[in-house]
Amino acid sequence: MIVNSSQSLLLKETAEKTSQAARKLGGLSTGDRNQAIEAIATALENASADIIKANEIDCEIAEKEGISRPLYNRLKLGKTKLEATIKGVRDVINLSDPVGHISIHRELDEGLILKRLSCPLGVLGIIFEARPEALIQITSLAIKSGNGVILKGGKEALNSCKTLVKIIREALSKTKVSPDTVQLLTTREEIRNLLELDEYIDLIIPRGSNEFVRFIQQNTNIPVLGHADGICHLYVDKEAELDTAIAVAVDAKTQYPAACNAIETLLIHQDIAREFLPKIAQGLTSHEVQLKGDQLTQTYLDIEAATEEDWKTEYSDLILSIKVVDSLEAAINHINTYGSKHTDAIITEDKNSAEIFMNQVDAAGVYHNCSTRFADGFRYGFGAEVGISTQKMPPRGPVGLEGLVTYKYQVIGNGHIAATYAGENAKPFTHKDV
Repeated sequence: MIVNSSQSLLLKETAEKTSQAARKLGGLSTGDRNQAIEAIATALENASADIIKANEIDCEIAEKEGISRPLYNRLKLGKTKLEATIKGVRDVINLSDPVGHISIHRELDEGLILKRLSCPLGVLGIIFEARPEALIQITSLAIKSGNGVILKGGKEALNSCKTLVKIIREALSKTKVSPDTVQLLTTREEIRNLLELDEYIDLIIPRGSNEFVRFIQQNTNIPVLGHADGICHLYVDKEAELDTAIAVAVDAKTQYPAACNAIETLLIHQDIAREFLPKIAQGLTSHEVQLKGDQLTQTYLDIEAATEEDWKTEYSDLILSIKVVDSLEAAINHINTYGSKHTDAIITEDKNSAEIFMNQVDAAGVYHNCSTRFADGFRYGFGAEVGISTQKMPPRGPVGLEGLVTYKYQVIGNGHIAATYAGENAKPFTHKDV
């Protein structure tokens, strides 16, 4: 990738402005930040027609260029989706302020007080897929948590993102939050430059494929919160209630197949395969789902063979791979081998099996008798999310406000010195929680 020096300098200046704006934002009151978020929600409502028009232009261009159906579904921002997203912005206003929360308040000695307070991270660099509503969600969470944000959306959503950021910045100009808090990048070349700005950017959140997330991680010194593939599984245990299993499986695959929390593999215990497979096949194919199966599955269903590569694939489409397993342990091993540590579920009436599954499956979300589609910041009551983290270190799973703050220690004394508490006649600490 060729790096343009003038472009690099311009982006550095932009990042510096964002960093300065973020420091001021972090010092504003909860009311000031909430007022800014309400201003954004109102501005988005008033400009809904312009937003939808810009999105229609993106969709038309994308269709001419042969965009895949799953990506098109993510790109499309109709009236209903926009209204729901604006409601999500207002939901963020009602959430508790994550900034300034005291988690430790302790007397170290008389007159020497320790506090640990939550505080903003600083500036977030968010590289996200072609989902315009994600830009709105991310911006509202960033402002609520006192963070500046530099956004880079998928190229397919360029007109939508430009329009949205223009509206958001104009709305912020009438509040105490600087418009410089929110910035938009528009070219792929800027991503490389962004990754070099560790002096100004405190966290990178890439949303995309495993390959893309790894590229980001390997090309920056900035901490990266990885949201990679969503290879989600549903395991139907031998003690499953079959009607429940059918309803959940159909929802988890078809309710929104382009979502990262839709299932890509269905695992079925061999003891119920003969009875269950024809029923679930009928339920799924009635929703136009293309089925693939392992050798055992193909003895019951006339479907295409699933290959080793299928177990590793996020289809994001109406395609599902099916595998028959001989035990709960085999299901867990398959998930831990091929899963992306996103969200996996079990259908069973056996509470012991459910507990084993939920304890041993290595994923950010593990569910019992419900759809994986619940893996979502809005559904968790976070108001929105900046992404879903599949890494082990926190934050993990849907990342809302709590994942966008860190903490600092404050110690207030009255001329206290460390020497008083060292040496032969050291004074002891009191260490009393206040």
